[in-house]
This record gives sequence, structure tokens and C-alpha cells, in this order.
Amino acid sequence: MEKRTRRGRNAQNAQNAGNNDRPAASGARILVINDTPEILAAFKDILEDEGYTPLLYSYAISNLQEIEQIAPDLIILDYVFGRTKSGWQTLQLLKMNRSTARIPVIVCTAATSAVRDIEGYLTAHDIQLVPKPFDIDDLLNAVRRALDDADASAKLVIERARSDQGPRGAGNGAGDGAGDGSEDPDDTTE
Repeated sequence: MEKRTRRGRNAQNAQNAGNNDRPAASGARILVINDTPEILAAFKDILEDEGYTPLLYSYAISNLQEIEQIAPDLIILDYVFGRTKSGWQTLQLLKMNRSTARIPVIVCTAATSAVRDIEGYLTAHDIQLVPKPFDIDDLLNAVRRALDDADASAKLVIERARSDQGPRGAGNGAGDGAGDGSEDPDDTTE
């Protein structure tokens, strides 16, 4: 109970700080996919206490249009559903589809021995692993890292797009000063 109260105060302090790019603990939409109702309820409480918006599914989503419509900022995915590795199949679909490939994923599972087989894949795709049972602070640190990494990647993509447009637009008269009388009179380059 003390831990939850402390986290609640931290979330309130983050809301009051106000100097972040993301509002109040980001308000990020986090899709949690797990087949155990008690685990989903725990995720809901943990994430809501931190100011996130949890979206809960008790089955592995095989139709990526559902995920596209939800547009989560992060997905927390169990690896095993019942006795099948549906989480692995969902993860593969997510990463092979252009519209969902950039969504950060955390695999949160008790099937750690099974996940060792795909550890290289997880690492190569910047997918974090949080083994169950997990420490709440470890989970929240993984969530923050995944969201921060996604923000950094998005900013990098935007910066690259802007820099790619720069040289092509140079000298075409579109906002570069060409022909508008603002040329540098001391510029002797030709």
C-alpha cells in the first residue's frame, strides 16, 4: 500500500512539474495483452497510478487492424497464451507490418526459458523483456525507457526528413532568399 501511495504522489509531482514534452506521466496509451484477468487488473492499477491510459485485451490480437485503430504508444505483450506461443506470433506480425513496426513492445512473461530462444530477435528489435513475477519499479522503468526511446526515434526520423529536404530545396527560390532581394551582397561565390 505504501508503494502505491508513493507512486501516486510521484505521478502527481510529475503532473505538477509541467516541463515535459509529454503531459502527466505521458498519458501514453498502453495496450496490454495478457490472458489472465488478474494480471490485466494489476497492469490497469499500476499503469493508471502512473498516469498512463491502459487498454486491456485478454487474447492475442491477430488482426493488426485492431491495433492500428487503437494506435497505442506502447504494447506490453505476454509471450504464451494458454499453451500456445500466440504472443510470439503477434509480435512477429507487429514487426513485419509497416504501420505497427515502430510501436515499442515490452514482452512480459513467465515463460523466460522459451523467450531465451528468441533473445537475439528481441535485442535486434529493441524489445524489452520483463520477466514475471516482476517488480513494479522494474516494469515502470521499462515502460519509461520504451516510451523515451520511441520519442527519440520519432524525433530522429523527423530530423532526417528535414535534413533530406534541405539540399534539394536549396537554390530553388522557395524560401531560400533567391530572387527576393535578400541575397548577401558580400557573397562572391558562384
